[in-house]
Amino acid sequence: QVRLVESGGDLVQAGGSLRLSCAASGTNFRLHPVDWYRQAPGKEREWVASIGTDHSTKYADFVTGRFAVSRDNIRRTLFLQMNSLKPEDTAVYYCHLESSRGHFWGRGTQVTVSA
Repeated sequence: QVRLVESGGDLVQAGGSLRLSCAASGTNFRLHPVDWYRQAPGKEREWVASIGTDHSTKYADFVTGRFAVSRDNIRRTLFLQMNSLKPEDTAVYYCHLESSRGHFWGRGTQVTVSA
């Protein structure tokens, strides 16, 4: 069974940085693209960033230049380095993996950015 566990969320002041992690198990992690999404209170879940099996990356416009996604296939872990955080980045951040068995999500980690 695929399991994704996020960590690293915290309360941080605007302009600060955080590094999120997502540990994967139950799947051959290196074979799958993986993504970060986020959901702010009262809003729909939105895509943040993706990293392919070749380590190519894509970002939503609102994080380009501030966030960096990376992966460690040996440790089966996905990362999101978040810099220059803004109050509007406050959300629960989720990692997502799609395989032939379906879509899998973690339970999320809370990021709160104070003004």
